[in-house]
Amino acid sequence: MNKRIGYILIIVILIFAKLWIGLYDHDEFDEKHLFIKHRPIWKTHFYSPRGMSDMKLSEMSEEAKREQKLFDEFIIDNQVIQ
Repeated sequence: MNKRIGYILIIVILIFAKLWIGLYDHDEFDEKHLFIKHRPIWKTHFYSPRGMSDMKLSEMSEEAKREQKLFDEFIIDNQVIQ
């Protein structure tokens, strides 16, 4: 019984970590950083398809737009990059 509770607790902690802890690739430097998300989302790895270029959202594919919007929301708008 105690092992079962321990396993359930570990699973809950892992799910919590997946929802609230993220990893992003810095858009200027080739570095990865951990951060705490401002809201729970299943996505863990964030990157900027635009990088340091002047590309506009209208010039990107739908998938790149989605990735850029998530990067902007979680990293840029919440001032994770300093």
